[in-house]
Amino acid sequence: MAFRDRSDAGRRLAVELARFKDAHPVVLALPRGGVPVGFEIAEKLEAPLDVVLVRKIGAPGFEELAIGAIAEGTPVEQVIDPETVAQLDVPQDYLDRAIDRQKHEIERRRLAYRGDRPPLEVRGCCAIVVDDGIATGATMRAALRAVRRRHPERLVMAVPVAPPDALEALRTEADELVCLESPEAFAAVGQFYAEFHQLRDEEVTDLLNRAAARWRPASGEPPQ
Repeated sequence: MAFRDRSDAGRRLAVELARFKDAHPVVLALPRGGVPVGFEIAEKLEAPLDVVLVRKIGAPGFEELAIGAIAEGTPVEQVIDPETVAQLDVPQDYLDRAIDRQKHEIERRRLAYRGDRPPLEVRGCCAIVVDDGIATGATMRAALRAVRRRHPERLVMAVPVAPPDALEALRTEADELVCLESPEAFAAVGQFYAEFHQLRDEEVTDLLNRAAARWRPASGEPPQ
């Protein structure tokens, strides 16, 4: 296994991202699995932590196969894979229903994870978008495009593991990609972790609250 768990992956990824510390970055994690990774990075870089709310659009009858994704925003950022949609002959009404369903889930998660906290401001900042790994890249593509619309000065994608073809496909979506492991033999993100449990909303909320408690937005400086 490449990593013991997501926290281990985050600590190791933070070493590679340490050069961004002086840029006063904002760490944005894809929930749920990206949050423990992002938490460790934010702690090491003394940076604030937030989420990028993004949801995969699964194929009919096979939800694990991504045919696209949406990410929070006004309007929502929408990424659809036209080749896969055509190959599977996915009807438009299915797409419409799936997108609407995931919009509701994004709103539910926004309330659960942020409560009354507004999203962190990233305009003019170095934004580091983090997940626990990439398979197809659909959700990460939607997340990066949604963050790009918020006008960060620099957009960095950081993941512990991803297949080479997915990395190559995402290269134009960020100013820089940081990935620790990129094996050719890739079946699923979880195969590279010794411990890879399904996180609960409560775990995500706890990590975000802990990160918020150590950050003082009013002063713009991390707590001493």
